Amino acid sequence: MAAVGAACAAALVALTAVPAQAHAPVGRPAPHWQLKDTGAPDVRFRGLAAVGRDTAWVAGTGGTVLRTTDGGGTWRDVSPPGAGDLQFRDVEAFDARHAVVLAIGEGEASRVYRTDDGGGTWTESFRNTDTRAFYDCLTFFDRRHGLALSDPVDGRFRVLSTTDGGRSWSVLPDAGMPAALEGEAGFAASGQCLVASGPRDVWLATGGGARARVLHSADRGLTWTAAATPVPAGDPARGVFALAFRDRTHGLAVGGDYRADQPSPRAAATTADGGRTWRPAATPPPAYRSGAAWLPHSRVAALAVGPTGTDLTTDGGRTWRTLDTGSYDTVDCAPDPVCWAAGEKGRVARLER
Repeated sequence: MAAVGAACAAALVALTAVPAQAHAPVGRPAPHWQLKDTGAPDVRFRGLAAVGRDTAWVAGTGGTVLRTTDGGGTWRDVSPPGAGDLQFRDVEAFDARHAVVLAIGEGEASRVYRTDDGGGTWTESFRNTDTRAFYDCLTFFDRRHGLALSDPVDGRFRVLSTTDGGRSWSVLPDAGMPAALEGEAGFAASGQCLVASGPRDVWLATGGGARARVLHSADRGLTWTAAATPVPAGDPARGVFALAFRDRTHGLAVGGDYRADQPSPRAAATTADGGRTWRPAATPPPAYRSGAAWLPHSRVAALAVGPTGTDLTTDGGRTWRTLDTGSYDTVDCAPDPVCWAAGEKGRVARLER
């Protein structure tokens, strides 16, 4: 599997070096996003879970959840009943039958649902009753242990915890959470403002405050440390929008300013010490990016996506090159190896080569 992942990364490097028709072997197309018809042109999918080459879940506006088990050839609408007014921004899937989705918003608009039968039925396992809370994203360490992140309540980020795969949730104590900066919050842009790697490590990304920060916990959310990043902040529209960690020490942060008429310099950063320190990318993506993912089985290659395109790094996030100019909000990869992306106007694509 590692050899296949390395070959995929090498092919992506070649793709960015010269035009596809100049280097692609006869009869074999260069790596590219292949759009899959979801039949949902009015939905914006910011939640994405890549289970494998054949199976993926997407979640988005209008309470919509779709699932494919044939590589995107067909999609089944498995939306929870009565969820039409909700905005799903994250989905975490364990396989083709078991998944957890998060709806975002103030007060009771923030909810969590779980299915054990491929979306045939859903159970609402959490409904936020605190009007001060606004949940943004969730992550799982394994099939049982996971966390969900809310914007600050009483001056500290609030974290939910589950130990039974999302069937029940409880608010963690905030004594080990550093104080939030004025105006600081998470971004519910891609389901990647809270990410885990390994059995206990988790990171959360922030923006809106004077500095864009990444907070890290090594004990499943009980205690946290905060580190500033070089990604610009100082405005409610700026900060770190997505994180990706390939192990407990090496990570990427991407973001910028989500407003289309505003530039996003220094829109990416890297860490090699678990998030204690962050360095700006020498050549960052050219614009705001809302999602990121490491290529399967690669120590150096990753993708970043946003409304104006997809970028590739082949040196661990130090430099980025544009791969595609299509609009995507989120990206996720599975060990198959395969990568999927999703975004506005019902757009879902699988990376092909």
